[in-house]
Amino acid sequence: METTNLTAPTAADVESARERIAGRARVTPVYGSETLSRRTGRRVWLKAENLQRTGSFKVRGAVNKLSTMSDAERACGVVAASAGNHGQAVAWAARELGVEATVFMPEDAPMAKVDATRNYGAEPVLAGAGFDEALAEAERRVVDLGATFVHAFEDPAVIAGQGTIALELAEQLPDVETFLLPVGGGGLASGISIALRSLRPDVRLIGIQAGKNGQTIADGIAVKHPGELTMSILERTLDELVHVADDEISEAITLLLERAKVVVEGAGAVGVAALLANKVPGSDPVCAVLSGGNIDATLLVSVMRHGLTVGGRYLVVRTRVPDRPGELIKLLELVAAERGNVVSVEHHREGMAIQVTETEVELTIITRNAEHCGDLVTAMEARAYPIERLR
Repeated sequence: METTNLTAPTAADVESARERIAGRARVTPVYGSETLSRRTGRRVWLKAENLQRTGSFKVRGAVNKLSTMSDAERACGVVAASAGNHGQAVAWAARELGVEATVFMPEDAPMAKVDATRNYGAEPVLAGAGFDEALAEAERRVVDLGATFVHAFEDPAVIAGQGTIALELAEQLPDVETFLLPVGGGGLASGISIALRSLRPDVRLIGIQAGKNGQTIADGIAVKHPGELTMSILERTLDELVHVADDEISEAITLLLERAKVVVEGAGAVGVAALLANKVPGSDPVCAVLSGGNIDATLLVSVMRHGLTVGGRYLVVRTRVPDRPGELIKLLELVAAERGNVVSVEHHREGMAIQVTETEVELTIITRNAEHCGDLVTAMEARAYPIERLR
């Protein structure tokens, strides 16, 4: 779909969007995090767009876009393409404004987002392996239906709607100078940066990207590149663009859930991930925008396990013990004495390259931290247990 002739919204457009979405989109809170502040050596604030209607910031742009459509356009319905959050937002906004909506989503989109889109009243259609393929199919359907296409980010009205976050931030955090903005297609970062640059020209705006070629657990920003319109905005408004890896995102999700009691999806955690990975230098107060909280339950379980392992909270080791009565209990008593909590024990006898008089044992142990993991390994090696650390 042609977007090269689109004009970037202005700060005045963002102000107008705020009036349109009032009463529908929520004014989301900001929270200070003592844990993150201590870990990073600077005051850290979190803008909780994960508490927005439909679980992400996307409802702002969707409501603003549909509110600017004519009655004739609304009568023909709307079509959207989405990795999940934009689809839910369009579905919710369409229901509120009495418009039929069809949402194209990647075939591997999290089922929580697919089901939510359907429950909000839209028709979800799974098409293609990723966002770009779903987008192409949606554009073809627009021609067939004569509907209005609601782009996830390459639309001035959508960008202006997302920019309303900046108006809230300027009022809620007047003294914060650094803001961390997730960047996928670029609509969120574009809208916020346009408005914040107008209100406070000297703020430091850092965009955070994840993954390569759209492959990342941060599925909400899993696009191969920002749009032409949004990129033209970000090139002149962002101070810096930082990349984070899935391991860093996983750690951030885990820490936010365990210590801040906040559930976020991968895209929502990238700002915190950048902070924890020391990719945002400085000691001044900083605000990370938690863009969404719609993480699939099965992915959350996997992320938590991985995050806890990376953080030294799980230890998985393989060792060998003599194949005779009482030897396994000796090993388990040693772990208990070191205050490790064994949650899994596996015996391997057949098909292993071990002595006929030995049994291989694999232990999964809950630990306190990385130092505790090291102490456990040292204690077992001191008792002559050969240790292969798996995680």
